[in-house]
Amino acid sequence: MIKSEGDTVEAERLNKLGVETLLDLALLLPHSYDNTYLSSVPLLEQNNTLHVTILSIKQSPKVLQMLLFCEAWNMQFDGVIFAPKPYQKALFKQGVEAYISGKISYKNGRLQMLQPRNITQINQLIPKYKTPLQNKTVLELMKRHLSLESLLNEGLHVNEAKSLLSLHFPTPKEVSSFEKEGYSPQIQKCLKFAEIYNYLKKLSRKKVSFPSCAKLDGDETPFIASLPFSLTQDQQKVIGEIKHDFLGENATKRVVMGDVGCGKTMVILSSVMMAYPKKAVLMAPTTVLARQLFEEAQKFLPLHVKTILVTQETDVKEDLEAFDFMIGTHALLYKELPQCALVMVDEQHRFGTKQRSLLATLVSKKAWHPHYIQFSATPIPRTLSMIQSSLVDFSFIKMLPFPKDITTTVIAKQDFKALIGHIQDEIAKKHQCIIVYPLVEESEVINYQSIEEGRGFWEKHFEGVYVTYGKDKNKEAILDTFKEKGNLLISTTVVEVGISLPRLSTIVIVGAERLGLASLHQLRGRVSRNGLKGYCYLYTNLAKSERLEKFSQTLDGFEIAELDLEYRQGGDVVGGVIQSGKKLVWFDISSDEAILKEAKSRVEGT
Repeated sequence: MIKSEGDTVEAERLNKLGVETLLDLALLLPHSYDNTYLSSVPLLEQNNTLHVTILSIKQSPKVLQMLLFCEAWNMQFDGVIFAPKPYQKALFKQGVEAYISGKISYKNGRLQMLQPRNITQINQLIPKYKTPLQNKTVLELMKRHLSLESLLNEGLHVNEAKSLLSLHFPTPKEVSSFEKEGYSPQIQKCLKFAEIYNYLKKLSRKKVSFPSCAKLDGDETPFIASLPFSLTQDQQKVIGEIKHDFLGENATKRVVMGDVGCGKTMVILSSVMMAYPKKAVLMAPTTVLARQLFEEAQKFLPLHVKTILVTQETDVKEDLEAFDFMIGTHALLYKELPQCALVMVDEQHRFGTKQRSLLATLVSKKAWHPHYIQFSATPIPRTLSMIQSSLVDFSFIKMLPFPKDITTTVIAKQDFKALIGHIQDEIAKKHQCIIVYPLVEESEVINYQSIEEGRGFWEKHFEGVYVTYGKDKNKEAILDTFKEKGNLLISTTVVEVGISLPRLSTIVIVGAERLGLASLHQLRGRVSRNGLKGYCYLYTNLAKSERLEKFSQTLDGFEIAELDLEYRQGGDVVGGVIQSGKKLVWFDISSDEAILKEAKSRVEGT
């Protein structure tokens, strides 16, 4: 943190600048420089500072024209001031000697300086900062706090510290280079590094560790041995990481990130067994997903592990103290929960931060800090997970229990007849299909059919057609009925998360270019859940979409996260990360991974 030596005025000034750390101050860069070094020769189309004698003056109400002589150049030239102020008329008079500054150019074969300014201090370089404070106040702060020693103490290397200092205290040659060519690659790299290094240091201070409420040393091996299938190496690796956490001194804070269908449920159930006989609770974003997890728990967990489902629909009368594992939706937040040693949140990005932390609070009493694991089937780019790992630990499950066999095809209007034929063939095989529309009702803005416009066609030509969308109060009941009896589901992206449909072979996404690649990947992940041959059709009115074509060539959610980053503004992604609301200006999350690695290792002191 930057020291203001108990000076409240200085602390207020730093606060106005939004400066917490020394690197915050160092990264507050000048937008320009006042160069008052005397020019020995005319520098065309640049600012020149020189000592002149005013030989003659012509005045009119709108223009002040001067004939000037510069001894250093041994020549005369013109000075022109448009709309002269009274102080300029008083200042510039015949016979007066003055130091002036302004841009020199050629006009009608003569040198001319437009709008010359009177200079009181020569042979100086004055950085100009755009801030709420006066420039001289900012200069004082820079001189007081920025030095080679102070920047080295922050953890910068000598060349990085010198590069930053050169922006605040440059030589005339350096300023000339900045103005002509911009910052050099070396300075740009230094700015990228300083920015992400500063941010990681701030994050690391936010990482709070609490002593764990208990070491969880339950034995998960009999449970894993009882499963009718083998766990993948990735599942086993992540279970090992969680086991290591549970036996540590501090409460676990871990995010388990896996691709769609990677088998997170078995990691969840293994965690319950490691926690047993202590209690565990899991919150899921939808009733469908909560019930699905509950059914899996009942199917695979030993009978002595008592499990209960808590949703708005289930009228739970039992004392929750009698159960070992509670699974539910946000309805859990309104129940009297017993102390739980393990708190888990599935599809964590679909809950607000307050909801996630409230669940942990509800199962805690005083200094009781449960182990906390978040699960997500939406992979994020490597660089983002590296940044966020300053706050929490990350685990990745990349291997799939059932290798997916999904063919993804970009289609347009002319392919509609063939699409109908494909859907008919799949239904004849007792497979199911989903058509995802971008809207529920007609829109003049979006050039695609809505559910209301399109459903008539499907209901006319197919049997077993079900329709639902986000605000449909009966959507979960409809999804349940469709799972058992339906052929074709007409929906919005409400099917993106959670529902398991073993017979689903085909998904058609209308207006696919309107969705982010992560959402497309979630939707595509609904098909081929158990190794069934799957098909994903991306319907678009665009003549060509490189983004959709690239998406169709990979099934790897982690690759798609990188692709998504390529096609989005980096700032959009980072905007969600930078809690202060500031964007990263120099560091590019999509291309500066090597710089991030160096910054991260330096913060961690390795």
